[in-house]
Amino acid sequence: MAKDKLMDFDEALERFEPVLGFEVHVELNTETKMFSAAANPANSANHEAGPNTLVAPVDMGLPGALPVVNETAVRYSISLGLALGCSIAPSSRFARKNYFYPDLGKNYQISQYDEPIAFEGSVDIELADGEIVTVPIERAHMEEDAGKLTHVGGSTGRIQGAEYSLVDYNRAGVPLVEIVTKPIFGAEHRAPEIAKAYVATIRDIVISLGISEARMERGNLRCDANVSLRPRGQEKLGTRTETKNVNSMRSVERAVRYEIQRQAAILAAGGTITQETRHWHEDTGTTSPGRPKSDADDYRYFPEPDLLPVAPSIELIEELRAALPEPPAARRRRLKTEWGFTDLEFQDAANSGILPEIEATVAAGASPATARKWWTGEIARIAKVQGREASELATPADVAALQALVDAGTLTDKLARQVLEGVIAGEGSPQEVVDARGLAVVSDDGALIGAIDEALASQPDVLAKIRDGKVQAAGAVIGAVMKAMKGQADAARVRELVLERASATDA
Repeated sequence: MAKDKLMDFDEALERFEPVLGFEVHVELNTETKMFSAAANPANSANHEAGPNTLVAPVDMGLPGALPVVNETAVRYSISLGLALGCSIAPSSRFARKNYFYPDLGKNYQISQYDEPIAFEGSVDIELADGEIVTVPIERAHMEEDAGKLTHVGGSTGRIQGAEYSLVDYNRAGVPLVEIVTKPIFGAEHRAPEIAKAYVATIRDIVISLGISEARMERGNLRCDANVSLRPRGQEKLGTRTETKNVNSMRSVERAVRYEIQRQAAILAAGGTITQETRHWHEDTGTTSPGRPKSDADDYRYFPEPDLLPVAPSIELIEELRAALPEPPAARRRRLKTEWGFTDLEFQDAANSGILPEIEATVAAGASPATARKWWTGEIARIAKVQGREASELATPADVAALQALVDAGTLTDKLARQVLEGVIAGEGSPQEVVDARGLAVVSDDGALIGAIDEALASQPDVLAKIRDGKVQAAGAVIGAVMKAMKGQADAARVRELVLERASATDA
């Protein structure tokens, strides 16, 4: 595949105006699927199920199987629409979206077309410097997910070069809400940042509603990023591309930047942009062509004949409205005050996209300061090295348990970092890693005193200095003891014992 030519980002923005749009798919964590009684793999209790074990006749598209709407999924969808500031339709209808693909057993997807359950809303997002940007929402509609293809053979795991593909229908029929924005104008140089902040805000909303785990690495939340460019001063919109199923906030940011640079280079050279879907490649940080982008007519939408319209009562809508959590912006202000963070500390945490993890870690028993330290410090460092999202590496419960071991004196900070590495490597919970690796702090003074006496005996000059009142000389002995104990000692306690033993040792 030929490498795309890219224009410098700043030059691209001087010559062209970017117009953005996003389609975010949220998998709902209902117990069962959208139109069948099969267990829902988007619910974490079913995540590890074997291929094709969470299926029902409806999901497979078997003859005579009829769909039944999941009431909980409808309630979740209304709650999400309300949280996005949308109007809720007094009546909405499902439609058949026809297309042919191996992981779509019916050869059509039950979705919503011209009668979505929620429409005309907006959501405020906060950028790194505190600027608030309002993103207009066109609609939020209910639909079902397709299955999953696994491509076998080849070097990349993608369809290109694969020897064959396997179909897993577990995901077929999982309840989805697709949130579609209106075109976003005025993004300019902040377009990549807006993309990341928007997805982070949607993730915060669905987590606070409790309707999805929103783990992007699992596909609970996926973003299709639409980008088009138009020459400065031109009113007509440019041709857009749609980068499909980007599964991390960092990748959304990178994909938007890449498409701006790629499209600008093509347009500047006199070429034209193909309206198409594109695939994001995390390893190379590039996009590649998918398929020509279909228009609505190509899907041959028509009303789903086997389902009645969804007509929520005013009482239900108001009940769900009253139960909405606080908006993300208000929640951030509250958390900043409750946690006692400075503006810089809070902004650092917010920009990292891990406020939900910090909040959950605090709820699990850690202090706000230690929760922030772990998530924005060591975990963020490892995530950067591995090219992953911090939220993928550890759970808030694990981080809180790790800090509890530090607070109890079982671990030093240095040992705790080793334990964290074990947790991330899949070796178990913090306590299991401590037990398996033998990393607990040595708390037996007898063992420490033996090492201290040996170190003092081997360094008589240091012993003399300590006795002369030069207590800073104790550092050499402390270092020797920590080395002998393989770092598994409390340095403060070692220091106390060194000074005690130096005073008690005969001249």
